[in-house]
Amino acid sequence: MSYPDVLAADARLCILKELAAQVDGRLNEVTLMRVLDAFGIRRSRDWVRTQLRALDQLGAVHVTEAGTVMVAGLTKLGRDHVERRQIVEGVSRPSDED
Repeated sequence: MSYPDVLAADARLCILKELAAQVDGRLNEVTLMRVLDAFGIRRSRDWVRTQLRALDQLGAVHVTEAGTVMVAGLTKLGRDHVERRQIVEGVSRPSDED
């Protein structure tokens, strides 16, 4: 796996974990950019949108648009990945320490 692929897989896991921590399982792309930045993944809004679309295609999130902002909602598959019940290819696996 190339570095960009590893970085994208790690970012997708960060996104799923943060969504799982929310009461309603939803966050917008701007908030998710801040979360990724806190983990040292500082990327453009377009890059984050690409990751959200990829997660949507994988079935881990459901993406909707509110005006010009994308909102991601965690699906059962996404939660199952975070809780280590199922694997989503293209997303890093959660560590055993979490």
